[in-house]
Amino acid sequence: MTAPSSPFAMPATEAAGAVRSSADNLALAGTMRRQRWQDFLFHKVTLGFALFVLLVLLGILVSLVIGAWPAFHEFGWAFITTVEWDPVNDKYGALIAIAGTLATSFIALLIAFPLSFGIALFLTEICPAWLKRPLGTAVELLAGVPSIIYGMWGLFVFAPLFADYVQPFLKQTLGQMPGIGVLFNGPMMGMGILTAGLILAVMIIPFISSVMRDVFEIVPPILKESAYGLGCTKWEVVRKVVLPYTKNGVVGGVMLGLGRALGETMAVTFVIGNAHKLSWSLFAPGNSIASTLANEFAEAESVLHVSSLYALGLILFVITFIVLSAAKLMLRGMSRKEGV
Repeated sequence: MTAPSSPFAMPATEAAGAVRSSADNLALAGTMRRQRWQDFLFHKVTLGFALFVLLVLLGILVSLVIGAWPAFHEFGWAFITTVEWDPVNDKYGALIAIAGTLATSFIALLIAFPLSFGIALFLTEICPAWLKRPLGTAVELLAGVPSIIYGMWGLFVFAPLFADYVQPFLKQTLGQMPGIGVLFNGPMMGMGILTAGLILAVMIIPFISSVMRDVFEIVPPILKESAYGLGCTKWEVVRKVVLPYTKNGVVGGVMLGLGRALGETMAVTFVIGNAHKLSWSLFAPGNSIASTLANEFAEAESVLHVSSLYALGLILFVITFIVLSAAKLMLRGMSRKEGV
């Protein structure tokens, strides 16, 4: 004979379901707690990576400032505008190296930007499918060539040909024009500011063109197809659709190439001539900040000489920072105009 069941007693199936539901809730709470800890750790680790980069950058800046302080204390701000660089008498000025760095980088960018733009445009919009992969691979392989190889090629192959054929042609044509003629007159030795700028242009073309090609390929096809459907030509599609959509990436690629040109050392050292002279002629030998550091840092003996080299490094750091800041401000201004 069984005891009568209580009206308040829970059926066995419902009790089992309640137990199971409680266990599921506990498991879910444990999973959520574990995920919160994982998110917390992931956030702190990635924040640590970012702060590590900032600390390294700050450490480089502080070390440059400390190393450059004796030179700036001795020469003051005149160090930047002084032409003389005389290790024998311990008199130093940075103007020659600054002028050479800016001149070679400007020449390189002036040549490399249109060529890189054309390469990227051809590979993304015009190139047939069977040629796109091998040509793109060839361009990317150029970026992996060591800079010293470019320097050796520039010194032993390019410079003699440049002296025998290109420099005489430039002197007879552009050298006869008023105003700019002074830039293309001078010793035709094959080495100098112009040669260094051309070698730098060859070196930075793969970087700029690769970045441009990548950003051109992320443009949604529907935007370009709509423009073609409205009757736009390829150039109109590039100018009115592709470039506005990818301007940040294009500027980033240009800044990447310019940064490479500003800091390039060995290739420039081979072909710039390494002369502490300031001349209006692009054929004349000169010097850059990077080539001066490469040539003299190991042989510097006096404290003032070493400090002056540190000061050159600090100036190069500041120049790069100014260039990148100008690019950011330019992009911000373009975005503001679009908003208006």
